[in-house]
Amino acid sequence: FTVLTVKHLASLLQLFGCSGAAQVKTGRDMKGQFLSANLSFAVGVMSAMYLCMGVSGAHLNPAVSLSFCVLGDLPWKKLLPYSLSQVLGAYLASAVVFVMYYDAIMNYGGGVLTVFGPNETASIFATYPTEGVSLQTNIFDQVVGTATLLLCILPLNDKRNRPAPEALLPPIVATVVLGIAMSMSSNCGGAINPARDLGPRLFTLTAGWGVEVFTCFDYFFWVPLVAPLVGAVLGSFFYQVFIQWHLPELEPENNGQTQLTESTDEEPLEEKEVFHIKVAAL
Repeated sequence: FTVLTVKHLASLLQLFGCSGAAQVKTGRDMKGQFLSANLSFAVGVMSAMYLCMGVSGAHLNPAVSLSFCVLGDLPWKKLLPYSLSQVLGAYLASAVVFVMYYDAIMNYGGGVLTVFGPNETASIFATYPTEGVSLQTNIFDQVVGTATLLLCILPLNDKRNRPAPEALLPPIVATVVLGIAMSMSSNCGGAINPARDLGPRLFTLTAGWGVEVFTCFDYFFWVPLVAPLVGAVLGSFFYQVFIQWHLPELEPENNGQTQLTESTDEEPLEEKEVFHIKVAAL
């Protein structure tokens, strides 16, 4: 229960990103721009990781949690409660942002909460595709973006691949998220996280935007829900096959520490147990 509560609090820090988006949109680009909104999401990721890293491993993304289950680093029984907690946290974060920016949102939309048109405000919370971009492109966009995320974060705590210091993991991951957001969000918003999109979308459904948040753009909602899951598994597969399988094994030294050893023609003096290092949850 404590772990799930911490996850709610961590996902609540998505309010950084949604607040940044609300400020940019309702301020009509006079109180922030594209960069500031993306920076806000990155700061939210970093803060959330520092908040719950020591309790639950900072699982903030169901796609990442799924990939860790596939890799054997997270029990499958934890996938559903973790994912539901992430969605609930994102929902609550959206509620906080809506209350905080209620006046600005209503003024911007002329008192109407809409999904379409020049004064739409639904995109403050969830992601939507750009006009003229095909469904296939949007799916590919989310698969590639999430696969890139996994390829970038899996090495960070892999002791066979020069891991980063643990205290620096949050800012490094936040920088990766910022890079993806700055370069891969033009087509459909760059969700790369099913909870980050589904939680706010459910909130907009209940807050007055109506069922259009799910039916618009030919039921686009399933793309940021499903494609990141596929991308995360693919990214993990690529890392395993093309990187991790080719790294030197870890073996213990006599003093109890570990070292990287390359395969040689010399026979070992004694049999040593090989460490099987798993990627820790980020």
